[in-house]
Amino acid sequence: KIRFPLEINDMFQRTKNLNLSTIKQIELEASKYPDAISLAQGIPSCDTSEHIKKRAENALKRGVVGKYSLTFGLPELRELIEHALEKENMYYDWQKEILVTAGAIEAITATILTLTQNEDEVIIPEPTYTSYKEVIKLAGCKPIFVPLDRKNGWCFDFEKFKQAVTDKTKAIFYCNPNNPTGTIYTQKQLLQLADLAQKNDLYIISDEVYKDFSFDATKIFSLAEIKELRKSVIRIFSFSKVFAMTGWRVGYLHSDESIVQEIIKVHDMLVTCAPVISQYAAMGALEMKDIDLQEFTEKYKNKRDLVIQRLKRLPQIFDFVMPEGTYYTFPKISPRIDTNNNLGLLNEKGEVDSWKFAMWLLKESQVATVPGVAFGNTGESHIRINFGRSEKSINKAFDRMENVFKNKCGLKI
Repeated sequence: KIRFPLEINDMFQRTKNLNLSTIKQIELEASKYPDAISLAQGIPSCDTSEHIKKRAENALKRGVVGKYSLTFGLPELRELIEHALEKENMYYDWQKEILVTAGAIEAITATILTLTQNEDEVIIPEPTYTSYKEVIKLAGCKPIFVPLDRKNGWCFDFEKFKQAVTDKTKAIFYCNPNNPTGTIYTQKQLLQLADLAQKNDLYIISDEVYKDFSFDATKIFSLAEIKELRKSVIRIFSFSKVFAMTGWRVGYLHSDESIVQEIIKVHDMLVTCAPVISQYAAMGALEMKDIDLQEFTEKYKNKRDLVIQRLKRLPQIFDFVMPEGTYYTFPKISPRIDTNNNLGLLNEKGEVDSWKFAMWLLKESQVATVPGVAFGNTGESHIRINFGRSEKSINKAFDRMENVFKNKCGLKI
């Protein structure tokens, strides 16, 4: 008998409800415009530092990058990570409790797959990074969204966190500083969250890839600093952002030995080990860390201030909360931009549809931004702007936007 192919929905049960990141979709759309300026994807404008490249080049010349490393990662890199963690009041054994990964997203995927079973629930604050919910769904689990409190600077609303916990809840997963809002959660907020997790026997997954972006020089507190929480907290870091190494695909996670020994099984099946040449580059980053951090943080603070200055010129269009960290700002779009909905940018509630706005803005000005709804329903009517780009690109993008707002919307600027 002739067997006809199964329907697509029957063939791809695991992936049929997954979505390609909205950020990647926007970048694909922007690629259709030769002169597009992207303030969308979280890519730093600067290149990887020369001393990091030199570390990788030397390893390449020595012929030590063509073979797998240990699945945990290069011993010398993990030792450097251990020393770096010690300086931040976190004490983890490089041999058993530190795992080098192929970037943060692999660390997140391996962690979620390890900690959860089908139909478990994972609580995530909203708005939050777009890929979190997709990883949770990939693991066969349900993401439970808890809205952040925008009126109080996008902070945690603990009553809503408490209400979100059920007998199926397995973990609380957040990014600090938050992507896309730029919020830095305080020590008090995090300790309250840890108390809730302990009372309900939950894991805490803390993605701290932007931990070095704090524009008021305040040290970002991590729950991984608390010895009593080490069997509950999995902390994740990436070299991508602060060291301009997005293409190198290297990061790490650390937790108690009992947890890491399970995560490594999934990590081994996913990638075997992180790219070895990238691990050598990461060693260069850690060896020269303080020099890079001071320079990078100062540059990003200046760019943040530039974007805020440009947003302040557009009060009839954008309302924003000052970002404390990351290199994003998350302004809300006023419906005054399309008062009579002549442009079709408003939804049935009379609020700005962020996807329609982002696509309209890209078409009219060739400036790419990320629609806020990509980060959850709480992000609707917002856009995310990446100020990790060059100052020239930022100014050019805002000049274009201002021209569109004047010519297409009739707004005075």
